[in-house]
Amino acid sequence: MTTRPTLLGYVRADALSCAEELAAATDSLVAFASAEGFTLGTVYTERDAAESAAFHALLDEVKRTDVRAVVVPTMQHLGAVGPSRLHGQLEFHQAGIWAAGTR
Repeated sequence: MTTRPTLLGYVRADALSCAEELAAATDSLVAFASAEGFTLGTVYTERDAAESAAFHALLDEVKRTDVRAVVVPTMQHLGAVGPSRLHGQLEFHQAGIWAAGTR
């Protein structure tokens, strides 16, 4: 039996309008990981985008482990459309980034 690689998740609660959307976004990460052959590890949920505490915790895990893949519901969870500071930091630490494709 082969061990599936681990994929971390990141969701910004402020990018969603309610608890049901947050649950659906998290479910989309689980489905994506399973469909793509990953085990979903920690899903970091950002409650206060101004502080970015969850993102920094995610980045710390990427730095200290061999996990090199992150999934978000959509790229907007990493910031505005287009390359963002958060996206750049993940790429700097050689973490692949995927969007599950739902909001």
